Amino acid sequence: MSFALSTPLRRGLVLAVLAVFGLALAGCGVNNVPTLEEKAKAAWSEVQNQYQRRADLIPNLVETVKGYATQEREVLTQVIEARAKATQVKVDASTITDPAKFKEYQDAQNQLTGALGRLLVTVERYPELKSNQNFLALQSQLEGTENRVAVSRRDYIQAVQAFNTEIRTFPGVIWARLFWGAKPMETFTATAGAEKPPEVKF
Repeated sequence: MSFALSTPLRRGLVLAVLAVFGLALAGCGVNNVPTLEEKAKAAWSEVQNQYQRRADLIPNLVETVKGYATQEREVLTQVIEARAKATQVKVDASTITDPAKFKEYQDAQNQLTGALGRLLVTVERYPELKSNQNFLALQSQLEGTENRVAVSRRDYIQAVQAFNTEIRTFPGVIWARLFWGAKPMETFTATAGAEKPPEVKF
């Protein structure tokens, strides 16, 4: 006795098998890799956004300080040059998976952070500048931006940790290699000498 399925029944059975397979595939983490990758990319965009905000504040800060501290040309020049270098480093989506590009970007931002630190320490010598409302507003905005940079870097580091863990552990490693071709992303490291406060000399 032969048992033959009708065409509509066969089609329904194939669709049911595909639906079950699709649900099983979705439930086993195949979408985790791109989801975590997009979260890390969004966090990276926020890091760049905060660094850009900082770069936009610097010209006004430098001009304000110039009016009071004309003899501090060397420090002002260092800030201007560091800002120029930091904004010239080319950044795109490949930066977060390329160790050399990422290090170049981080080094440029670290140089700018150091130059700004030296500028703000220098300002301590000028009480009349420290009481200038324009300078105080710029300094407050810059401090707020530095805090947002720190928060966005922390969020990026956490997002990258989740992504890198997913593509190195089972079953994510399978999906990362078979479907997505995902590469580990780079993360920030502490600046050399960051544990020491800037030296104030009067």
